[in-house]
Amino acid sequence: MAKYLMGIDAGTGSVRVAIFDLKGRNRAYDVQEYPTTYPQNGWAEQDDEKWLVALGEAIPNAINKAQVDPEDIVAITCDATTNTLVYLGEDDRSVRKPILWMDVRAAGEAAEIDEIREQYDATKFYKPSFRADTMIPKNMWVKRHEPENWAKTKTMFEFEDWLNWILTGKKTLSMSVAAFRWNYDDKNGGFPVDLLNAVGLDDVLDKVPKTILKVGEPVGPVSEKAAKAFGLSTKTIVIEGTADCNACMFGVGGVRPNGMTLIGGTSSCLLGLSEEEFHVDGVNGTYPNCMYDGTSLLEGGQTASGAILTWFKNNLVPGSWVEEAVNRDMNIYDLITEKAKKVPIGSGGVVMMDYFQGNRAPYSDSKARGMFWGLSIGTDTAALARAVYEGVAYGANHCIVSMKKAGYQVNEIYACGGIATSDFWLQMHSDIIGVPIYTTIENQSAGCLGDAIIAGVGAGLFKDFGEAADTMVQVDKTYRPNMEKHEEYKFYMERYMETWPAMREIVHKTVDHNA
Repeated sequence: MAKYLMGIDAGTGSVRVAIFDLKGRNRAYDVQEYPTTYPQNGWAEQDDEKWLVALGEAIPNAINKAQVDPEDIVAITCDATTNTLVYLGEDDRSVRKPILWMDVRAAGEAAEIDEIREQYDATKFYKPSFRADTMIPKNMWVKRHEPENWAKTKTMFEFEDWLNWILTGKKTLSMSVAAFRWNYDDKNGGFPVDLLNAVGLDDVLDKVPKTILKVGEPVGPVSEKAAKAFGLSTKTIVIEGTADCNACMFGVGGVRPNGMTLIGGTSSCLLGLSEEEFHVDGVNGTYPNCMYDGTSLLEGGQTASGAILTWFKNNLVPGSWVEEAVNRDMNIYDLITEKAKKVPIGSGGVVMMDYFQGNRAPYSDSKARGMFWGLSIGTDTAALARAVYEGVAYGANHCIVSMKKAGYQVNEIYACGGIATSDFWLQMHSDIIGVPIYTTIENQSAGCLGDAIIAGVGAGLFKDFGEAADTMVQVDKTYRPNMEKHEEYKFYMERYMETWPAMREIVHKTVDHNA
């Protein structure tokens, strides 16, 4: 009897469901979108009813496309965006819309934590500043500004936990996600109770599921309700997963210490596993036992990367470009790339700062905002386009620079996500960072493949994550740095790194004024 594994990857704009055989071959996948709303500047919310609709279409579609018997799907693992917080009432219906990971409305609350950060060990995971997009500040905001909704909330957990609950009927908590975004420290007592009490969240743990599971542990079998709704089998076991970016790390083979993975989509994450735990300015983490015991996850990242190119396309691309793309039967993004390629390195002196939704690393600054500088009357749209590509790549390199300063050497990078579909953009990243970058065959389904790797280990089909990854992951393309271009980019990279310290106070004043 053939055996299959299902990965469910719930990203920012869609859920992707893929089915793999035990060699890592993708038998079929399906993608279903759901919307995001932005009620105010810096806010972002989604609707769990829309999640459910998307899930209800993607799972049976994938099964039908794969032409597999649901009973042959041995295990399922889910991943999801995080911090995307769900608030359920007594009736298990949401009391308010889930707050999406990119939401930074709690910048004020994060600043309050920074005022007392030296008194609490749990703040060490976010340096130099506490992140507004994480669980503690967000719940401080909800309790303070929506006390009725807070009082109604019986269960508060993550999108990842919601998916497992929908599939199994069991309310559990992902330890990986808690370590990643809830300041949970598996080595030192778990939840930071002292910090929670200090910021007025003395009741938050009453709302959190009591069962906490590590990556690869069984959540439970698919429930009869879920089997009927999604066309699954109750013989299939659901295995605990992790955050979407962490699943992608596993999906490109980043399961061993001292590697680096770049996940470039709406946002970007740079992730590695260290056998040594360290906590320094400019590198988020390290998060102990986040993926598996004996390793700590280190993180850099950009709150907006691919999203900035989308913003550029929606707001700055002239009508003549759109018309040209139509006449040439081209994707508009391909035309933007073509135009940007013709502009020399440095974009004619224009530098774009990628902090459109704040800065995740190295500053961990929720009140940071994006900008272009160096504009002249001679600056054209193509120069701005190239500046967008370069600015995102500079931001990724800034994270790498911070990691290297902390002693974590990056010699190669495995990439996946939307950015990995652009040869131009990946080569630019390689040239700027100065190391080779690799993509894998399943780089656009890396999250799902990472889930399948976790599911296979959790179901006992592989002895460990290393064996599963070696069996299921295959390298596709290699991008080697042009060291002449690397040297040319250094000047602009240095100007990029000088910009935010010079602009921080001005931008903060403006953000506070418009709050």
